[in-house]
Amino acid sequence: MQTQPSGAPSPCASTSAEDHDMEALVLDQILFLHPETLTLDELIRELSNGSADFARRDQVDRAVRELSGAGLVHRVDTLVLPTRAAVNYRDLAGR
Repeated sequence: MQTQPSGAPSPCASTSAEDHDMEALVLDQILFLHPETLTLDELIRELSNGSADFARRDQVDRAVRELSGAGLVHRVDTLVLPTRAAVNYRDLAGR
């Protein structure tokens, strides 16, 4: 069994960083468009530039799931909405 060289980034760390970047991008987009509402499909189209690439669609979907679990977005049927806490944070951060 070959070990990973010291100091080399682990594949998990890279994926985790990409996931966090996508979560930030998704939240930024939802907050930017608020109070306008988006469906998950619209959000995916916006963030994947209309691409049908499964990996990109899956990445956005996972980000929405994580943000929902963290209490930053609500999923209501097909809609993706920012929580009150997320909107309040944006307003405070913008001061």
